[in-house]
Amino acid sequence: MTTITLLPDPANPLDHSQAEQAFADILDGTVADEVVAAFLIALAERGETSIEIAAAARAMRQRMLPIEAPENAIDVCGTGGDGHHTLNVSTAVALVVAACGVPVAKHGNRAASSKAGAADTLEALGLDMARAGDTAEASLAALGICFLFAANHHPAMRRIQPIRTAIGRRTIFNLMGPLANPARTRRQLIGIARPDYVGTYAQALALIGDGMAWVVSGEEGIDEISIAGPTVLAEVRGAETHSGTLTPEEASLPCHPIAAIRGGDAAHNAQALRRLLKGEAGAYRDAVLLNAAGALTMACEVADLSEGVVRAAEAIDSGAAEALLDRWLRF
Repeated sequence: MTTITLLPDPANPLDHSQAEQAFADILDGTVADEVVAAFLIALAERGETSIEIAAAARAMRQRMLPIEAPENAIDVCGTGGDGHHTLNVSTAVALVVAACGVPVAKHGNRAASSKAGAADTLEALGLDMARAGDTAEASLAALGICFLFAANHHPAMRRIQPIRTAIGRRTIFNLMGPLANPARTRRQLIGIARPDYVGTYAQALALIGDGMAWVVSGEEGIDEISIAGPTVLAEVRGAETHSGTLTPEEASLPCHPIAAIRGGDAAHNAQALRRLLKGEAGAYRDAVLLNAAGALTMACEVADLSEGVVRAAEAIDSGAAEALLDRWLRF
């Protein structure tokens, strides 16, 4: 390997050209591991800018293995790392929203800091990860849902993962999952674990400028629309962003403490998701209804959150969401 040790000085914010070249070099493996590690740590300690986040996302998109998807496909994905160890909300939301007739290309991974990531829980439900990867494009076309296991679609990340593991802390690559969906979805509900960072993240999306998204973060630092209280929201439409807040009450739902949706290992979370799809009431159901309503609203399928809750509840109570899961497992 030819080693290039010159990366821009991360002590100062990088401009567009510096950032794009830096992440191209990092992902192409032309920079020594120790140089990459020092660069990523310095960025994290300073705080990544929207320009740097957008540049990293563009670099990953240029090197990913894409799939074809319907024009109206969406993604519901969080960055993870919020430390609350909740049940798998976005995974359940993907099934519910898809059962409402909106194609969902769910991008995800195994757990990094939680006990069960989307891939872990889906596997515990019976989804064969290898087959799901091979048939992702077909299942999205036929069923309206697929799971895009990040490791299958981002080969450039293979040389980055050992560096991230050695660093042992959050880096800019923890923010990349929702920004590099292999289905190139143009509509997204994105959860991040830092409410103070919603504006910066939304501006990165605006710099990429190719779709519509809601970027959300519960005020307690949860990477989804919070069932416990207010959520910081930024809506991105192309190159424009608009900020605000929303609460469960706006969706005609009660608040619940975050502890009420505390999860466990993959088997535990899979069982909870099955009970949810069978109609079990409680905080988990309300959290899924709230986030599904957000996804449906963002996708312009419903007029507001309250209508979205009604649509999502119908998808569960009619058995459509569970039937979709079962068809998916057999696909």
